[in-house]
Amino acid sequence: MRTERDALGEMMLPEDALYGINTLRAMENFNLGQRPMNRNLIRAIVTVKKAAAITYRDKGLRDTKKENAIIAACDRVLSGACWDSFPLQALQGGAGTSANMNVNEVLANLALLELGHRPGEYEIIHPLDDVNRGQSTNDVFPTALRIAAIGQLRALSEACAQLQTALQEKENAWQSIQKLGRTELMDAVPVTLGEEFGAYAQAISRDRWRLYKVEERLRQVNLGGTAVGLSGGAERKYRFGVVEELRRLTGYGLAAAEYPMDLTQNNDVFVEVSGLVKALAVNLMKISNDLRLMNSGPYGGLGEVRLKALQQGSSIMPGKVNPVLPEMTMQCAMRVIANDTAITMAAAHGEFELNAFFPLIADSLLESLELMTEAVRLFRQKCIETLTPNVEGCEKNLHGTYAFAVGYIAPLGYDQVSEIVRAYPPEKARAVLENKMKELKP
Repeated sequence: MRTERDALGEMMLPEDALYGINTLRAMENFNLGQRPMNRNLIRAIVTVKKAAAITYRDKGLRDTKKENAIIAACDRVLSGACWDSFPLQALQGGAGTSANMNVNEVLANLALLELGHRPGEYEIIHPLDDVNRGQSTNDVFPTALRIAAIGQLRALSEACAQLQTALQEKENAWQSIQKLGRTELMDAVPVTLGEEFGAYAQAISRDRWRLYKVEERLRQVNLGGTAVGLSGGAERKYRFGVVEELRRLTGYGLAAAEYPMDLTQNNDVFVEVSGLVKALAVNLMKISNDLRLMNSGPYGGLGEVRLKALQQGSSIMPGKVNPVLPEMTMQCAMRVIANDTAITMAAAHGEFELNAFFPLIADSLLESLELMTEAVRLFRQKCIETLTPNVEGCEKNLHGTYAFAVGYIAPLGYDQVSEIVRAYPPEKARAVLENKMKELKP
């Protein structure tokens, strides 16, 4: 065992532990038994640390040997090693300070090992004085979330593009299949199955475009602003070089914020991104529910499309198959809507120069982005691409209604047509209306 000290006292850690006393205290304080921090967020924090170390080295601001060891430590984590050294829960007090300290400690100890020293020998490489030099949780954590969110946003936008294509293929293939249109779940007018799927494709197209465009609001970062956006403790050469290095490492068009205090204080950009993901969730929920209704039956429902049978649907009713993919998609959408509420409340509760509830914003936003990306992919692959039309069902539902009646309103008038459809069943009403039309001819 080794002993580490901080302002609150001493704690014992395993001799080879890569994390340190700050991480250990957070493990004890925030032991919720829930999910750990998002790995993409941890990778993004490590990428920020790597950019800082490279900048210090290349600008000649620090010892080259020390910075190279920190860079090697970052590369080791980014390669997928040492994940058990990041044990913190997603939700934590302190605006993410524990997460930042966890990364600082792990990188410091990995760098020590790189130089042939033991973990905990912080007089050689220190988690704060070296790994966190010129930084604060308040500029590292928001910058890391922007990086993680951009990567996932691009994946989600691409998933939407593929879903849009799949919907458009159904639009083109089913353009001639007549069916009953419905408003407020009541019989309306004739439409085609292709037209309905064309409308779905348009909705997803808007989602794709909105998600693509909102990335530009995430590209401004407050890295170099340190505690409150005024760059206290950060050298000028470092401030101007670190964002450029981060842009090179990520391949994203990142730029230093014109007013770093704004990005440190305010989290409305994450509310905006979440709102657009929520808009996608709303559209997915609507499309999924339409498919559940059109698939209903097979004998007592609408029976206008057939979802692929994916699994047995009941432990007691033989042969029953449920619309499990639309149901899963709708539940994912509900979670995203719930996350959006959490993000909204957390962002609104930032006081003065910092938001203490940033870990909730980060965890909720990344979960929504990742969940929607996978939900859209599965919905496309297992629901839309495998969907088939039930032409007989469409024709049956259409011809057993008064949907044709709207075509007689212009020549005969609404009141007369309404009186006839109330008085006769559909086929008889059609005959009566045709006779009325003949009477109009000179």
